[in-house]
Amino acid sequence: MKEKIKKILGIVLPLLLGVFLVFYTYNKFTPEQIEEMKGYFKNADYSYIVISSVFSIVSLAARGYRWRFSLEHMGYFSDFKTNFAAVNIGYMMNYTVPRSGEVSRALVLNKYNNTPFDKAFGTIIAERVIDLFILIGFILTALVLQFDQLKSFLIKTIPFEKLIQLAIVGGIGFITVLLLFIYSKWKPILLIKEKVAGLIEGLLSTFKMPKRIPFLSYTAVIWISYVLTFYSAIYALPETSSISFGTIVTAFVVGSLAVTFTNGGFGAFPLMISQILLLYNIPETAGTAFGWILWSSQTALVVLLGGLSFLLLPILHRKK
Repeated sequence: MKEKIKKILGIVLPLLLGVFLVFYTYNKFTPEQIEEMKGYFKNADYSYIVISSVFSIVSLAARGYRWRFSLEHMGYFSDFKTNFAAVNIGYMMNYTVPRSGEVSRALVLNKYNNTPFDKAFGTIIAERVIDLFILIGFILTALVLQFDQLKSFLIKTIPFEKLIQLAIVGGIGFITVLLLFIYSKWKPILLIKEKVAGLIEGLLSTFKMPKRIPFLSYTAVIWISYVLTFYSAIYALPETSSISFGTIVTAFVVGSLAVTFTNGGFGAFPLMISQILLLYNIPETAGTAFGWILWSSQTALVVLLGGLSFLLLPILHRKK
């Protein structure tokens, strides 16, 4: 019963959060601002959204092709069309339960290629470790490129004395956590250390596989395509077309985090994009419209490719 309740909550709570964020976003706009946003949707140049979608498909295809290298490293072979379909289905499933796509991908390979579930799932986790470290790299890049802007924002928002206090508290907290992590024998801390060690081991194992160069090359293609997906979309609206590269990286990071921790970014992606662009003097109405245009187009693409993959996989494997 407890497991069933957890599963239900895992589906319902993120959806409720998304619905709440949608209502929260639009309740603070006046009727005139709502009409202004409708104008942004109506007058957007959707040819750039088509280009953005093409880059998104490239990233999905590259992810499907990259998967074969980690599978071969484990001693299993899976053709590109099955991998690509599994990736599409996995992304679509993430819109129901966050992170359920990894399980779905492994199940597809188990069903159609007889790849053991645990082996397939292990390769997916290894991929996610690599992606996690790359995302951290983007976060650090955004902090470096936009340090002055973020510093000015903090100084304007929080009094200098408060910043000093927060810095002291944060420093003490960091040292405390670090000492606990190194010396504590408390069971939860030991479990965290075990997980961190596993992540590092998964990362290092990638550099030991025979085809690590192709694997890392396709990883680069995936993340470059992600950035180009976001970058090409900014030209859909005149208000966002002139933002700097540093702003693009910052917004890309914020959007990625929104997608990672919610049901595909439902409600959270447009809100967080609009708030980060507001720091760079992009009107909140324009930022919100841009966030919804990009999120809606990507969601439609994922649902379309995921649905087609569900339909075509049995046909592609009809001999089995």
